[in-house]
Amino acid sequence: MVRNRFLAVLAALFVFCAIGRAFQALSAGPMASPSGMKPGVSAPLSRVAGATIRIDSSLVIIPAHVINAMGAIVATLTKTDFQVTDDNVPQTITHFSMDDAPASIGLVYICGGSMRDKMHRSAIAAEAFFRTANPEDEFFLVEVGDRAKLAIPFSGDTDDILGPIERTRPFGRTALPDALQVGMKQMKKARNLRKVLVILSDGGDNQSRHNARQIKAGLLESDVQVYAMGLFGGDGHKQSSEERRGPELLGELTEQTGGRLYPVTNLDDLPSISTRIINDVRMQYVLGYSPLNASRDGKYHRVKVTVNSPDLRAYYRPGYYAPQ
Repeated sequence: MVRNRFLAVLAALFVFCAIGRAFQALSAGPMASPSGMKPGVSAPLSRVAGATIRIDSSLVIIPAHVINAMGAIVATLTKTDFQVTDDNVPQTITHFSMDDAPASIGLVYICGGSMRDKMHRSAIAAEAFFRTANPEDEFFLVEVGDRAKLAIPFSGDTDDILGPIERTRPFGRTALPDALQVGMKQMKKARNLRKVLVILSDGGDNQSRHNARQIKAGLLESDVQVYAMGLFGGDGHKQSSEERRGPELLGELTEQTGGRLYPVTNLDDLPSISTRIINDVRMQYVLGYSPLNASRDGKYHRVKVTVNSPDLRAYYRPGYYAPQ
């Protein structure tokens, strides 16, 4: 009898120890933190007994600005005024705000020979642009003549940018795609989430090592919005074939990134257009959703944002690349 009781006690202790070891293993199981992940990424949060538990933490963020029929910014909309589709699948907007966060802004300043008669007004437009910027913004300057170069790296002092612009003299040919490549490279050092390239150009290109297709692909994969002041015609000189294609090129670059092209027919309008661009950058809605059709296919997904009014138009980035 004593021997049987002894064996029963040993068996109970064995079971108790086994349960303790199992509990300890579960408590110490690996846990992947979702912090620092990019929107659209799903992460395994834990692995227990060889089985992977996956929680979809994807979130797509779409900045958008809305204008009325007169071209004025509309800043009074609510979440219910918007609809979003992802590859034609309606989505539920879970995050909504009117954002005025600081921005990292690069000015792509064309100073090729085709800009000879426009340089003075261009400098005035640049000054108007920077004078209305947010004190928390940061800026850099890319100058474009025979070659594109980073003239001034990121700086919070607008005078650092305006000084070189005022001293610039037109020369050489134009390398616009190369300038955007320089801008995207510098933008990797941005400290703000909102990243914007502003082009002051006639859109002509006759000197680049990079072509427009390469730049468009790079912009699609980046989080950079492109705005442009297009100085088209009106200066009395005969336009080259590159300049004639300028409006099309700048229109494509701005539309696919959620920015906007402002054609300039009167150089006297440049300062006011500069102010409108900085207002576009400042006053944006931020729409967020977790895709109902989320996948890690590495493919491009098309987004459509509409507003509940035929008199309003939304400008936004029309798609994103899913993670792999």
